Amino acid sequence: MRFRTKDLCYMALMAVLIAVCSWISVQTVVPFTLQTFAVFCALELLGGARGTVAVAVYLLLGAAGAPVFAGFTGGLGILLGSTGGYLLGFLLTGLVYWLFERLGRSLWLRVAALLLGLALCYAFGTLWFVEVYSRANGPLSVMTALSWCVLPFLLPDGLKLVLALLLSARLRPLLKLDAVKA
Repeated sequence: MRFRTKDLCYMALMAVLIAVCSWISVQTVVPFTLQTFAVFCALELLGGARGTVAVAVYLLLGAAGAPVFAGFTGGLGILLGSTGGYLLGFLLTGLVYWLFERLGRSLWLRVAALLLGLALCYAFGTLWFVEVYSRANGPLSVMTALSWCVLPFLLPDGLKLVLALLLSARLRPLLKLDAVKA
């Protein structure tokens, strides 16, 4: 896969957008952030391949220690910590979106891809959370983890998805992005 200079610039900008949106947070067991909004925007604006690369760049920056995660944190410790599975789950969202692009670019396919990707992100992140949390603090049921880490996020993430779709539809023509090529 070959990217043009313009593609690289847009991918870098989307990685920065994800970082900035992670800093807008409300601390809970799993922080409420705007990261999912930025991930949805990256995928909608750039397409599956470029959007997934933008997510990977964001994660690599964080793994290298750049303070790009919630609470201005970074490092492998965050990715390997109890909430790291949700961060890594953003890659699953991107990969699902990329695969769905093979079927077409209709609104319903894109929404289905984002919802399925988010569901996989939730599932992977929750299983990761249960494992890491249980090792450090004793047993934790999946239902308890879901009540802490997923249920409070369902409505906000649904709203973020709708806002990302609306904003991306308005921005794509202005930015002259071709979301299908990558």
